Amino acid sequence: MLSVTTRLCLAILATVVAGCSADIAGKEDMLAAAGFAFKPADTPERIASMKSLPPHRFVHQMHNGQLVWLYADPSICVCVYAGDQAAYAKYQQEAFQKHIADEQQSAAMMNEDAAMQANMNFGMWGGGPWGPYGY
Repeated sequence: MLSVTTRLCLAILATVVAGCSADIAGKEDMLAAAGFAFKPADTPERIASMKSLPPHRFVHQMHNGQLVWLYADPSICVCVYAGDQAAYAKYQQEAFQKHIADEQQSAAMMNEDAAMQANMNFGMWGGGPWGPYGY
């Protein structure tokens, strides 16, 4: 039987891993939408090539006189996404717009929390937000 502490640590670890996987999967959706091609690492040569790239980071190379951007994902799809400069620029634009939208959503949630606290009657709970004991 696992202790409560062990079960709690495992639950936290599972949540973190799921969050990371969701972030990576979201990034892969954006890569595909931006025009990156999905290349599965389905041969020993492709697996070795994918492993030579930094995971979950962009790198660029010249291939046949063209700049090619690569994004290796050894953990979710076991693949490499490849795109040209236009696909990379589109991805960067989409990532920036997503960042702005996330920031706006975060600010809206903070404003909503502040408004709820401003309307809260803390007196009925013993004084301030920290209770009658000052903590």
